[in-house]
Amino acid sequence: MKLQAWQSMQVLGGDHQTVSIRHGCAIRLRPPPPSSTPLTNLAFASLLPPLPSTSAAIKRASPVAVYSGDNKDYAAESPAKALRRILDSPGIHQGPACFDALSAKLVERAGFQFCFTSGFSISAVRLGLPDTGFISFGEMVEQGRLVTEGVSIPVIGDADNGYGNALNVKRTVKAYIRAGFAGIILEDQVSPKACGHTQGRKVVSREEAVMRIKAAVDARKESGSDIVIVARTDSRQAVSFDESLWRSRAFADAGADVLFIDALTTREEMKTFCETAPLVPKMANLLEGGGKTPILNLLELGDIGYKIVAYPLSLLGVSIQAMQDALIAIRGGRIPSPGSMPSFEEIKEILGFNIYYEEEKRYATRRPSPSQLSSWGVSSSVNDTQQRAQDNAEQRDRSLEDPVIEVITPDVYNNFGADASRDPFSRIWSRTLRIKLTGRDGFEKLDVRIPAGFLEGVTNIVPALGGVNLKELLDDAAYEPGGKLLLDFNDTIGDRIQVFLE
Repeated sequence: MKLQAWQSMQVLGGDHQTVSIRHGCAIRLRPPPPSSTPLTNLAFASLLPPLPSTSAAIKRASPVAVYSGDNKDYAAESPAKALRRILDSPGIHQGPACFDALSAKLVERAGFQFCFTSGFSISAVRLGLPDTGFISFGEMVEQGRLVTEGVSIPVIGDADNGYGNALNVKRTVKAYIRAGFAGIILEDQVSPKACGHTQGRKVVSREEAVMRIKAAVDARKESGSDIVIVARTDSRQAVSFDESLWRSRAFADAGADVLFIDALTTREEMKTFCETAPLVPKMANLLEGGGKTPILNLLELGDIGYKIVAYPLSLLGVSIQAMQDALIAIRGGRIPSPGSMPSFEEIKEILGFNIYYEEEKRYATRRPSPSQLSSWGVSSSVNDTQQRAQDNAEQRDRSLEDPVIEVITPDVYNNFGADASRDPFSRIWSRTLRIKLTGRDGFEKLDVRIPAGFLEGVTNIVPALGGVNLKELLDDAAYEPGGKLLLDFNDTIGDRIQVFLE
């Protein structure tokens, strides 16, 4: 792969967006900072490194797919390696906190390079309970696995205090690795833990706190992984600021990759922290809505020395407010206003319906040939009907492929007496059985007519008729003149099936 020098250039236009190019990789348009942030576009561009492409064509389960601009191929990159690449790149990097696969997907669609899972938010949406130790190790791992499987950006997982002693920490780290996390946050609180920026926090001894980080490093080595270990201390509130600095240095010596002191109270404390173990990246946690840590803009955080910044409550907070507003509207006999929610088409696009429909076409089965249909004595109008259905399907991007119709030579139903005049079923030979299939999208998929006496093999035309006693239905209708609707139902995929005796 050809390597090019990292560049950042300004594109002047209506949106004043920045284009960044690094190592010949993906080009990314990045929005300018909020107007409330006293930054010039050029200064903001110098803070942010180039972002990987979030094109819908670039997807992963694990590892991450990274686009190469020179040879237009994809190179495998583990989530941890992708996160380390971000940590090694210039500038400060933002990571909103998510709580499920959908919120993580929205973070990715918005163009962020990585995200966090928030124990506070997961406890809220999964249990409806406060983040005070109620949520378990297993619940956090399960929720995290759904998040990492839903996005292609690296995810840093909140692992609380490791859910026990050093051996529990090892198990936690290995489980987070298997769940697909790129990084893991481990703190030094006692059990049950308390949420950051709240009262009642207590921490374990220095020795136990350091052993947790050493255990995490050992678990990473034993797993053959490169997961990023974020060491958090809550000792600023539980003990003192000096204690939090001592623990941060000890965590760095033990092998932590990123350091994090929660609930620092002043800009000066934040600056002093960033000067501790200067070669190890620092994480800031800006609690929206009123926490203990000052809310600084990106330029200020970058000047102080932070490398990554988390926004733990934004998505949860606005979701709660939006749901409350919607419920008030519904209770008042209204529905939420169009401007307060995306359209149904936008929701389907976000969830990937269109991608699903395109993928579905790859596995569609063939229609029967005209010769196969004619061998059954099917009227020629069927071919025209099927052709119209196929044309309609090609005009609609999200239409479903028609089901396969395999027509075989049937066995004649001959279970009637020698005296045909006394057997009601003998009358069926002069009648026609019409089978009509209408797709759930309203378009006609099939309309065939066959002699009513040919019952064996009908399920090869419409599998959903398997198990239906057509013989009994025909017996009941044998003496009735004119046409009669024998069946009218929807199958498991929503198509309407109608059977007529003509």
